[in-house]
Amino acid sequence: MASARKRLATAALVILGGISLSACATTDYVDEQIAAVNARISALETRVNENAAAAQAANAAAQSAASQAQANGQRIDQLTGRVDSLEQRMGSRAPRN
Repeated sequence: MASARKRLATAALVILGGISLSACATTDYVDEQIAAVNARISALETRVNENAAAAQAANAAAQSAASQAQANGQRIDQLTGRVDSLEQRMGSRAPRN
């Protein structure tokens, strides 16, 4: 019986030792994994910054186009009044035929 207990105790120690050693991650492994994740984060940050700059440029262009359209609308409104007055003057005159 004593030898069976001794064998069982030895087997349990070997199993517990194997399990406890296999679960540990080395610092080199962790550093490699963190470096890979950091590289991906840096690449994504670059893409986000590029997209943000492109969005700001598009927004500025849209605002410029909107202000240009508003200025064109004001010019059209001014010309409409002039055209209306010319049409009224032309309607009151007799044809030249």
